[in-house]
Amino acid sequence: MPLVAGVDSSTQSCKVVVRDAETGALVRQGRAPHPDGTEVDPAAWWSALAAAVDAAGGLADVAAVSVAGQQHGMVCLDEAGEVVRPALLWNDTRSAGAATELVEEAGGEPAGRRFWADAVGSVPVASFTVTKLRWLARHEPANADRVAAVCLPHDWLTWRLAGAPGLAALRTDRSDASGTGYWSPATGEYRPDLLERAFGRRPQVPIVLGPAEVAGVLSPGALPGVLDTAGLAGPARPSGEILLGAGAGDNAAAGLGVGAGPGDVVVSIGTSGTVFSVASAPTADPSGTVAGFADASGRFLPLVCTLNAARVLDAAAALLQVDLDQLSDLALSAPAGADGLVMVPYLEGERTPNRPHASGSVHGLTLRTSTPAHLARAAVEGMLCALAAGLDALAAQGAAVRRVILVGGGARSAAVRRIAAQVFACPVIVPPPGEYVADGAARQAAWLALGGAEPPSWSPAGTEEYPAEPVPAIRERYAQARERHLDRPTQG
Repeated sequence: MPLVAGVDSSTQSCKVVVRDAETGALVRQGRAPHPDGTEVDPAAWWSALAAAVDAAGGLADVAAVSVAGQQHGMVCLDEAGEVVRPALLWNDTRSAGAATELVEEAGGEPAGRRFWADAVGSVPVASFTVTKLRWLARHEPANADRVAAVCLPHDWLTWRLAGAPGLAALRTDRSDASGTGYWSPATGEYRPDLLERAFGRRPQVPIVLGPAEVAGVLSPGALPGVLDTAGLAGPARPSGEILLGAGAGDNAAAGLGVGAGPGDVVVSIGTSGTVFSVASAPTADPSGTVAGFADASGRFLPLVCTLNAARVLDAAAALLQVDLDQLSDLALSAPAGADGLVMVPYLEGERTPNRPHASGSVHGLTLRTSTPAHLARAAVEGMLCALAAGLDALAAQGAAVRRVILVGGGARSAAVRRIAAQVFACPVIVPPPGEYVADGAARQAAWLALGGAEPPSWSPAGTEEYPAEPVPAIRERYAQARERHLDRPTQG
């Protein structure tokens, strides 16, 4: 049976999985960390990819590889293909002012927001590549002058795996292109006028591929000392070539990895929190709450993103000086609603709502609620309530909500799994812990290797199901606290 590899180059680490193309059975895997920060030299991603491939036993026996990666990051290349400056990541908020400028220049409120939603399906926020390019042009003009091409993290890694064969060989996919702010999911075309509006000129951008198109072939010399020593001379295919898939943005890959279908809403709790569904038609929300992205199957992916997700749990655990399992036990020992203690978890600013300079807050602190258990419960509920607001926004845009598929590192918490059914008020499905972004990339690679109109059907075993157990008071108290929080002035 042919094997395929999927890569997840996320904010925090690089994961590589090797799976059976037909059944999806895991054969081996590896991972390596990424540096912290909101700007990173892409060379660190490349080193981590080499280490993760090595830990996964190499790629000599695979038929195809696809790379999924964190969305929106700005990777600028000069004419020689060298990186101009460290990449600005999705969670770098220094371009918040640029986002505001771009909306104002398009007509202000509400016309400017409607203009961008109609043009590219989303309203610019600090996360998007288009705003980072505006920031670069304004604040680092010497670096901006050197930029010959701009691409995304997964594009750059795919290009490097192909041997970096010139800027004209840069490729991306619909899902990641839809998060730039200058490509339209509705038309399937770039908006070079918007790129020029933001940056002052039109640098080269990657060609956008369909989900089952070939981005190139793996270069045997791409990772010296890793790929070479893995024995790439042994052909994995009759041609001896290992194909490179189009790849995907991380959320689209996760949707492919869990097999999301109509009526499924995926809630992913990682560094960021995302709520998204698979749709047959593009969306355009002028409020900016729902981003109208494309997915990794040729359809669309309306999505709501929050900056604060699993790290809310990390912060609460650090504050209480417990580990995450102990935090979960504490949260489950407190009553639903934490006796009125509410956390608004904007610990790193926030993207939805668009409050890049916000901070978090705690409401309802009394002698009764001043316990570790209450604070743990409030942290879990606050994080889930912020995501539930995204669920509401998707429903308002016409998404069917039959069930929630809960994935990501945060879903490993027993408290998160159990409380989610109370907050979301619908059935919650939790697949077994896995690397679903990497798995989605591997499934795309299998689609490439096997052919066919749709990707192969992989069904993860061991899925847990939690019936809906709505506790409306949790959402009601959170909504009240959130409104009070948003009424106060922010920093910055």
